[in-house]
Amino acid sequence: MGKIPPSFRSAISTSMAARRPPSSLATVDPSSAPPKAHPHFPRKPTKVSRKTLNPDSPDPAPALPRLQSLFESPDLSDAKKIFGSVVAASRSQLDVRLHNSVLQSYAAVATVRDSIALLNHMVKASPTFSPDRSTYHVLLSQSCRAPDASLASVRQVLNLMVNKGVAPNQATADVAIRSLCSSGREDDAVELIRELSSKNSPPDSYTYNFVVKHLCKTRALGTVYNFIDEMRDSLGVKPDLVTYTILIDNVCNTKNLREAMRLVSVLSEEGFKPDCFVYNTIMKGYCMLSRGSEVVGVYKKMKEEGVEPDLVTYNTLIFGLSKSGRVKDARKYLDTMVEAGHFPDAVTYTSLMNGMCREGDPLGALRLLEEMEAKGCSPNSCTYNTLLNGLCKSRLLEKGIELYQMMKSSDMKLETAAYATFVRSLCRRGRVAEAYEVFDYAVESKSLTNVAAYTTLESTLKWLKKAREQGLAV
Repeated sequence: MGKIPPSFRSAISTSMAARRPPSSLATVDPSSAPPKAHPHFPRKPTKVSRKTLNPDSPDPAPALPRLQSLFESPDLSDAKKIFGSVVAASRSQLDVRLHNSVLQSYAAVATVRDSIALLNHMVKASPTFSPDRSTYHVLLSQSCRAPDASLASVRQVLNLMVNKGVAPNQATADVAIRSLCSSGREDDAVELIRELSSKNSPPDSYTYNFVVKHLCKTRALGTVYNFIDEMRDSLGVKPDLVTYTILIDNVCNTKNLREAMRLVSVLSEEGFKPDCFVYNTIMKGYCMLSRGSEVVGVYKKMKEEGVEPDLVTYNTLIFGLSKSGRVKDARKYLDTMVEAGHFPDAVTYTSLMNGMCREGDPLGALRLLEEMEAKGCSPNSCTYNTLLNGLCKSRLLEKGIELYQMMKSSDMKLETAAYATFVRSLCRRGRVAEAYEVFDYAVESKSLTNVAAYTTLESTLKWLKKAREQGLAV
């Protein structure tokens, strides 16, 4: 097992002994033995604040007053009085940021109409204050989140900006569109895009692609396509490479790989060359379906098109092959990626280990762990959880316990699947005290919620009781 110690020491805490049988998984009392650093897990250095390092250093500059909850009532007259008190209490000239903060705080509890009224009062009461575009964006964001079902309040703020000599720009459109979408008003967002585009102010590519991505999450694919067609045919706004990537990612997530490949063809017809990210997205979709052959096919198509695979490509390829039971082929691509100048990372090795464990070869996965460390790649929490799960499923409980002790000494968290498999393996061997200790660690380390950790342990203990009654367990 390489660096993994062949045995582990047991100790019993006082509190555990008082309520449970002794557990061989309990850690050694740190007061009785000096701490030993394991070569797998170098301890993180203790964080020291800069203030401790340099006690004579001046305190940081005071931040702006926290005005998020300055107004508790939407009453306009009270708001004017509060603003007056803020001005009176200030020893220096108030800048635009503070005025915007006051306005934003009031906008959170008031109507758009009253917020505009407060802004007008602020301008009169503070002659040095000159609202800029960011000030009106505060009102615009509020109007987009207003409960009314129309765009009347949004248009009111946009007209106010024009009347005050602050012309709405693409940043203004972006604030409005994003605010509408985040409030679940996608239809209004699309309508506003139509209005702005008709006034020669079409959204930029960032706003446009944001809307496409949001529609993909909330609407049917046909609706998204209709929006894209309308923007292109009626308003002259065409999809770009990012747009098609968003669409491909969406259909891949819904496991519609045929549509994904069709979009790649459309992408080429539109004059765009699929990049590495597009191909990686499609490979990810085939991985979700455990279709290793198709993953390899996409990889070969990349090479044919002259698109150089990156680290994500190889990791996705190795993951897909390992998941579909083709670990030997995945190992070959491990060598290929090294020859291409990409060094395997923890994701690469963990994918292979997961495939080995699926095939019932956790000892081979442990040997791969040695190889991984020998090449200077450090395993992470996911690596050890994968091994722990695989060892326990193959009934190599003692090896699993050794691995768990290493994880615990390095404060690694247990993942849900590994925790459940480990606890069940312990209980099936009649080692209930150790199962309770694992439960304690899972809760104390916040690996799982108390409810999730206890539910798993409780269901396992119920199974054990029933099995003992039937003579199926010791």
